[in-house]
Parts: sequence; C-alpha cells; structure tokens
Amino acid sequence: FWLGVPIIQEPQDIQAWQEMIWEVKPDLIIETGIAWGGSIILSASMLTLLEACGQIENGQVVAVDIDIRAHNKENILNHPMSKKITMFEGSSIDKSIIDKVVDMAKNKKRVMLCLDSNHTHDHVLAELRAYAPLVSVGSYCLVFDTGVEDLPGGSTADRPWGKGNNPKTAVWEFLKQNDNFHIDKTIESKIILTSAPDGFLKRIK
Repeated sequence: FWLGVPIIQEPQDIQAWQEMIWEVKPDLIIETGIAWGGSIILSASMLTLLEACGQIENGQVVAVDIDIRAHNKENILNHPMSKKITMFEGSSIDKSIIDKVVDMAKNKKRVMLCLDSNHTHDHVLAELRAYAPLVSVGSYCLVFDTGVEDLPGGSTADRPWGKGNNPKTAVWEFLKQNDNFHIDKTIESKIILTSAPDGFLKRIK
C-alpha cells in the first residue's frame, strides 16, 4: 500500500521512483496504467512534498487506463491526493487520449513519464513514440515490466506478451530509432532487483 492505496510495484522500484522524482522535480508526471491507483498516489504525494519544500509549483499527475474500475476510481477520487490527479479512461495509444495528455503538458517546465499498461511490444513502442517526446531533457521515462524478456519461455502464457514480445523489446527498438534517450544503468545497479531492467530511460538531448 502507498498512503492506504494498493500499489503493484517492486519495493525497490518504489524507492527508485521517488528518488527520480526528487532529482528531476517535475511539475507533470504522465502515467499509463492505473490498476488500483497506488502508483499515481505515490507520484501525487511526491509532488505535494516538492511543493511543500518550495521546489515546484502546481505539480500534476495525468494517468490513463483503458478500464478504470468503479471502486478503484472512487477510492482515488476520495483520497487526499486526488486534487493533483487527472484520469483519462481509454487506450493510451488512442489519438484522442494522446491529444489530451499533450495538451496537459503544454507550458509545463519538467515532465516525467511512466509506462505500465499493456505490455506487448507494439503497444509499448506506440506509447514511447507518442509520449517520450514530452519528456524533458534530464528527466526520465520509466518503462515497467521489461523483465518479462528475461523470464523462462511460457511464464506469461496467459497474457498476450512474453519473450520476444514485451516492453524490453519495445525499448530496444525505440532506442534504435531515437538517440535522445539512453538506458540509465546506475539506477538499477543501486537497487539490485527491479521489474524494469533496461527500462530506466533518461533523456539526454
């Protein structure tokens, strides 16, 4: 749980995420994939702390999910951090959703991105192409569940993704086409265990 809301992340990745947020000091965090909502509550709470310390102004989280369950949405909206969160229901690669997120990013000084929705190669690659240009230089795009590529074959037989078709393969393909980002290995080296190997992408230009 994060501030009372279930969060489906490795504890080490939670540690890394808060460290990245404190380093970058974003005034907008974009997240795809909401699930129970703990991750966006985490992001919103970190932005609240940054504001309290005078580091940023008007920090916002925008989150997208193709299916926001009614009870999860109610829990998020009733949370004290909800005032910092905007949720859009729909596919993260739908043009109408992309346009809404792009509009929210206008006039923001520093933008971070977290991708954790559909984990197929094509979907994650489409998300990277749509949202990575919004990431500020020196900021991060965190791509979760790249570790699927490292699992034994058949480990995700009940899912449409698996070895050779997952977020890590999408990251590799994206980086072949885009030299604005590189994989920041220092983060995963510090935390040792992560669900996002090769998924900590830092924008360098």
